[in-house]
Amino acid sequence: MERRERPILRLSRRLPVALLAAILLGSCGRVEQPLNSFDSQGPIAERINDLFWPVFWGAAVIFVLVQGALLVAVFLFRERKGKERPEPKQIAGNTRLELIWTVVPTIILAAIAVPTISTLFDLAECPRGAMEVEVIGHQWWFEFRYPDSGVVTANVMVIPEDTEVCAKMTSDDVLHNFWIPKLAGKRYLVPGQETEQRLYADDPGEYWGHCAEFCGLSHARMRARVVAMTRSDYDAWTANQLLPAVSPAPGSEAERGMEVFLGGACIGCHIIDGVNNPDPETLTVPAPDLTHFASRGVYAGATLPAQLDPTSADWEAGLRLWLADPPTWKPGSFMPELGLTADEIDALVAYLSALE
Repeated sequence: MERRERPILRLSRRLPVALLAAILLGSCGRVEQPLNSFDSQGPIAERINDLFWPVFWGAAVIFVLVQGALLVAVFLFRERKGKERPEPKQIAGNTRLELIWTVVPTIILAAIAVPTISTLFDLAECPRGAMEVEVIGHQWWFEFRYPDSGVVTANVMVIPEDTEVCAKMTSDDVLHNFWIPKLAGKRYLVPGQETEQRLYADDPGEYWGHCAEFCGLSHARMRARVVAMTRSDYDAWTANQLLPAVSPAPGSEAERGMEVFLGGACIGCHIIDGVNNPDPETLTVPAPDLTHFASRGVYAGATLPAQLDPTSADWEAGLRLWLADPPTWKPGSFMPELGLTADEIDALVAYLSALE
C-alpha cells in the first residue's frame, strides 16, 4: 500500500517557496509610485542613490559567493547512507587563510566606509545661503514656518525649484521622522533638539512624504507633501499666504460657515488670520493655521482627499468625512468629535473651501 504524506509535511515543504514568492511580489512596483526612493528628482536624492547602488550590488555579489560556497559544501560533501567519508582536513591555525578572511573583509568594509562617510558628512549640514524652512512635527501633522517671509502653513511645504532648501526640524511632542523619498533621505525630528535636512527639487512638481518613525495611533496617517514651483509662482504663493483670509460674501453659505467656526470649538485650536487672531500660546493644542486652508489641497495630516482639487466632489466628501468624525479617521486625534449637524458641516465645507 502506498504511503500517504501527511498534509502538514506537504505544507512545510511548500511554505518556503510561498514565502519567497510573496517577498518577490512584494518588492515589485512601478517607478512612478509617489514614495519610490529610487526615482530621485534632485541632486541630494541622486547622491544617496549613487551611494546605495554600488553597496547593494557589492553586497549581492558577496551574498551569492558565500551562499554558493555554503551550498556546494552542504550538498557535495554531505554524508551519504552506506558510504563512509574520511574526516575533512582541518585548517585551524592556517595563517594564509586567516589572513585572507581578515584582510579581504577589511578592504571591502573600507571601500564602503569611505564614500558612505563622505556622503553622510556632505549631506549632514546645510550650506550657507540656503533657504530656511522650519519643520515642526506634531501628532499627527507637519507644520512649516518660513522665517524670511513669516508664512506659516501645514502639511504642504512649498519651495522654489532649483533652490537649496535647509529644513530646520524639531518636534513638539514625540519622536517623528521627516521623509520625502524622491528628494532626500530620512531625518529625525527630536523634541528639544534641532536637526537639519537638505532638500532640492530639479523641476516643479509634487513630492509625497511620510513620517517614518512610529509616533502613536495615527502614525500611518501623518503624511506630507513638498510642492516645487517656478520662482515666479513661488513668489506669488508667498504673497498670497501673507494676505488675511478671504471674507465670504454676505448672506452666503460660506458666511454661515464662518459663523459656525467662530461659534464652535474650532477657535479653541485653529487660527484664521483676519477672523480670529488669538495668542498662539492660549490655544488648547497646536493645530494647523486655516487662513489659506484650501490652497494646500490636502488636510487631515495630508491623508485626504485623493483628488487635490478643492472644487471636486472628492474634496467635499473627504472634508465632510473629516468634520463629521475626526477621531474615527485619525485615532487618537486631538480634534474631538464636534457634534456638528449636517447643515453646519455643509456650511463649514463651503467656508473652508473658499480659504485659498
